[in-house]
Amino acid sequence: MGIKTALPKTELYLYTAVLSLALLWAGSWIIEASSENVNRKAFRENVKPGWHYFGRKMDVSDFEWVMWFTTFRNHILFALSGHVIFAKICSMLSPKNRSLIYMLYGSLAVLITMGWTYITLILSHCIILYSVALVKRKWLCFVAGLTSLATFKMEPFNTWQEGFATGSFDLQDVLFYGGCGFSIMRCMSFALENCEKKDGNYSFLDLIKYNFYLPFFFFGPVMTFDRFHEQANNPNLTRKEREMWNITIHALVHLGAILVVDVFFHFLYILTIPNDLKLLKQLSDWPLAGLAYSNLVYDWVKSAVLFGVINTVSRLDHLDPPQPPKCITMLYVFAETHFDRGINDWLCKYVYDYIGENHDAIFKELLATICTFAVTTLWLGPCELVYIWSFFNCFGLNFELWVAKLFSLPPFSTIEAMSRRIRGLFNAVNFWQIVLYNVLALNSLDFAQLVTKRLLLKGFPLSTLSVLFVTYCGVQLIKERERKQAMLDDPEPVPPTEASKQKQAMLDDPEPVPPTEASKQKAE
Repeated sequence: MGIKTALPKTELYLYTAVLSLALLWAGSWIIEASSENVNRKAFRENVKPGWHYFGRKMDVSDFEWVMWFTTFRNHILFALSGHVIFAKICSMLSPKNRSLIYMLYGSLAVLITMGWTYITLILSHCIILYSVALVKRKWLCFVAGLTSLATFKMEPFNTWQEGFATGSFDLQDVLFYGGCGFSIMRCMSFALENCEKKDGNYSFLDLIKYNFYLPFFFFGPVMTFDRFHEQANNPNLTRKEREMWNITIHALVHLGAILVVDVFFHFLYILTIPNDLKLLKQLSDWPLAGLAYSNLVYDWVKSAVLFGVINTVSRLDHLDPPQPPKCITMLYVFAETHFDRGINDWLCKYVYDYIGENHDAIFKELLATICTFAVTTLWLGPCELVYIWSFFNCFGLNFELWVAKLFSLPPFSTIEAMSRRIRGLFNAVNFWQIVLYNVLALNSLDFAQLVTKRLLLKGFPLSTLSVLFVTYCGVQLIKERERKQAMLDDPEPVPPTEASKQKQAMLDDPEPVPPTEASKQKAE
């Protein structure tokens, strides 16, 4: 509704100027706060010496980023490079058996890294869920799968199973819970797809080949079984035109993003500052809003880079993996908010779309969102913070449906340009709901509460309205980008000219030709 409605160019230029100045203003405050407080006691643990030619310290608060690109960078590169080389050679020799080759390499890598007891634990869960899949009852597959997942998310079962992992290195906990969690989600996908198979069942070997594909095993993303099975068993390994060029470009973009993030971490301590409540209380409203927004942007960049590296490897294996998440800056609706597109696709296919169907009925949508976020809560690990995050995101998703229903009714649906502006106001509020709700999961409840109080209570009305106006400008620029894309994807038909109308009318209803004198005589 109104997606192709254009706004005046001068209005869009104004929005661009306001948004650019606001981002520069907030960024300058964060840089100043980072520089002036670098020697604070609260910073010592998370701000360490960085690249010496910058002459500045570096924010190392994010364990995952440091793990991937500093501490265990060589180990991860070695494992993935070995997979690419081994898989390429064996795929050339036997393309029909490449999925089996991927499984053998992945199983060997997991065995060397985590030990045979860990492999035994994973296989035991695979056997249980495969046995349930043979019954071909979806509700039973869900019960068994979610019960298995709960054993890795709740005490005392998770502590007991963690004892199956041998060794004691820094990455062990991440690899243990990552591998187990994603394995359960893959087994559930296999079981649910087996329920859809009309003739016979998939084999246990199909499940093992699906689960032990190394690039996806520890860190995801989850690729549903139907897609993986079809692509991994396709013997046709010809590539599309310029496909290798696109893979190379994507790899270089991810490398550039890694370098940019490292540079930013030397000037913007966006992850360390939110942990210092005393410093936060001294900052003005604009730096606080900028910190909340920049934390979400960084988490999106991290997800895009991590999944992008894995996706590059899987694309070399002739797979079409789930795409990286949509940029948080481009999001103003809860329906598109996610940081792991693989898990999002899994939830949409097996829970959200299955229950909500076309998402028009309010009650079905409410039931679908409740079930979706119930599964998400279990996936993230039940705790107070996750409960709060799930509740507000579930409410936001349903609130969007209610607002969409309202604007589909007259008089709003008949006033396109004004409707776009009114919807932009709602979307601006929605954007900050998305930011604040997700800051809960990314930082802490204290930081989210402080930002909320400053923007909504203490900062009202000046800070509140100014931040919302800047956000409104950004939303309208996003809508303009979406409008242009919609025009390219579905161009409107060109209205016919007056001459073409007359020509078409004559073709549709030609006038009778008057008879000549010769034809009259012949007729007589």
